[in-house]
Amino acid sequence: MRFRLFLKSLLVLIGFVLFSSCKEEKTTISDDKVVVNFKKEGVLKLKKAESDSLVKTIDIEIADNEYETQTGLMYRTKLETNHGMLFIFPDVQMRNFYMKNTKIPLDIIYIDESKTIISFQKNAKPFDETSLPSDAPSKYVLEINGGLSDVWQLAVGDKIDFKVLERL
Repeated sequence: MRFRLFLKSLLVLIGFVLFSSCKEEKTTISDDKVVVNFKKEGVLKLKKAESDSLVKTIDIEIADNEYETQTGLMYRTKLETNHGMLFIFPDVQMRNFYMKNTKIPLDIIYIDESKTIISFQKNAKPFDETSLPSDAPSKYVLEINGGLSDVWQLAVGDKIDFKVLERL
């Protein structure tokens, strides 16, 4: 009798061990839950200061309210070469940007009220929360893919001009 009880207990224990060791391992797949797509809201032209010649025309998204200026290009996994985001502020002051939740490197271009480039923060590192200040007060800030300001040979003093499309 004791032997049968011992055998039953042993079989239950072995079954439990085998069952728990065969348990399927859970895999966690970390996919981005937030997908933000580009929405063309305007067109921006970059021009050389000394010649007024056109350097580049890009499609832009506009950030002109508190939510949009706080969010910017956060959560984006890509930005096309001919795309950017223009931040339009209601006032002229020193600006500080950072790369919190921003997955792609960016060039941050600070622009004054006369639409003249006043400073750059080039190749800002993704997810870096270090403050990236302007060198002078600005009204506008343009974000483009990291490295493009050098590729396009933009310089302090160059100009922008933009047109905002009608919003629905």
